[in-house]
Amino acid sequence: MEFQFQFDWQAAIHSIPYLLKGLPYTLLISFGGLAIGFVLGIIFGLLSINKHWFLRWPATAYIEIFRGTPILVQVLFIFYGLPDLIGAPINPLTAGIAAIALNSGAYISEVVRGGVQSIDKGQSEAGLSLGLSRTQTFWSIVWPQAFRRMIPPLGNQAIVSIKDTSLFSVIGVGELVRQGQVYIANTFTAFEVYFAVAILYLMITLTLSLILRLIERRGLTSV
Repeated sequence: MEFQFQFDWQAAIHSIPYLLKGLPYTLLISFGGLAIGFVLGIIFGLLSINKHWFLRWPATAYIEIFRGTPILVQVLFIFYGLPDLIGAPINPLTAGIAAIALNSGAYISEVVRGGVQSIDKGQSEAGLSLGLSRTQTFWSIVWPQAFRRMIPPLGNQAIVSIKDTSLFSVIGVGELVRQGQVYIANTFTAFEVYFAVAILYLMITLTLSLILRLIERRGLTSV
């Protein structure tokens, strides 16, 4: 038996307006979660290198738990498991943002830890010798240098988190993949529609990569 497959470009093109309805959800979950994750990353990243064990250990536990478990399991626990504990349902969009925030926060914590520890101790000693407090030395001297070094891995994490949103169709979030699934159920053009979904994700990540390269280049030239 001879099998022939012909790609239907019209089906892929016609699906794009419908798929774009899910784009705001993808961007909201991604960047909303990343914004919260960045705050969590700074807090837990700094706590993980704190000299006091009672601050360091909880931060380390958070980082290891969320880096050591799949984000799909995390969002399923938040959406299906957590309501049993709190006695109230959780909106799929809220669950998606929370999953991205907690997951990316754990990875960003490691980026923050590595970035801060990469700065030579002589920088801190120089700040203290100028009469600055430890807090002033950190935020005025150590942090700006560390942050420049964090830009590439932070960009990589942003791209990973954007792609992770594709998993949230399992809880009914109307993002790109979910929109594609609904469209396929009506048209039976799975190959073409998923091809269009992939192209849209690629456009988002390539645009973000370009922006991050420009930021990184400007950061390096300003040193």
